[in-house]
Amino acid sequence: MSKTWFITGASKGFGREWTEAALERGDSVAGTARKLETLDALVDKYPETFLPLQLDVTDRDADFMAVQKAAEYFGKLDIVVNNAGYGHFGMIEELTESEARAQLETNLFGALWITQAALPIMRKQGSGHIIQVSSIGGISAFPTVGVYHASKWALEGFSQSLSQEVAGFGINVTLVEPGGFSTDWSGPSASRSEQMEEYADVRKAAASRPTANNPGDPTATRGAILKIVDAEKPPLRIFFGRAPLDTATKDYESRLATWNEWQPVSIEAHGN
Repeated sequence: MSKTWFITGASKGFGREWTEAALERGDSVAGTARKLETLDALVDKYPETFLPLQLDVTDRDADFMAVQKAAEYFGKLDIVVNNAGYGHFGMIEELTESEARAQLETNLFGALWITQAALPIMRKQGSGHIIQVSSIGGISAFPTVGVYHASKWALEGFSQSLSQEVAGFGINVTLVEPGGFSTDWSGPSASRSEQMEEYADVRKAAASRPTANNPGDPTATRGAILKIVDAEKPPLRIFFGRAPLDTATKDYESRLATWNEWQPVSIEAHGN
């Protein structure tokens, strides 16, 4: 049986790949973009099964209207993919208030509003699957992208709570955590703070740290995302790419070692 998807940020990157993957196999998709013309090719190729929606996910009222329109148009809503987002580059001290708020408004609150809009529909159906596009940066952190990490760690937190809250309604939640892929995440899609000279050495060290010299192919994620949405018991979390597991393993081993080292102080802090 074909599925109905709602995908934010469907004009490029993972959103575009997954939109095309769903449409090619006969599913229906409501895809959003800030500029509708970026979706024209999909409209021409899939006039019956693709619904283009102009949307800025930071607009809560517009989010609710878009989700409702998609559900009414297709008659159901099986999968919601919160993909819209971007990366902001800047040291914590360099961030302006507007830059920090803009990052959280899109990456965190945009996903929260879309999720809230979809839940009543899915609860009524007794089924549904919410896909949150997180990142290896949602469980680990590196210099120069602190506010991006803040947005993704927050997404991870509310989504884990959500998964427990809605399981009884037949709704699944999955956090997709990609590593480095050949997208324009750090290019045209990114924003940047004005750089402070005091952080030149930190920035240089961050730029020279080992990075994935074999970035993932976004097209290869098509099959992966379909396996997730078709799974009888989909995962709460899944990495996309080869590199994230090694990063996560080292990070969590370090955390556990530190927690254990300081456990006597932790016990002292408990009192009686």
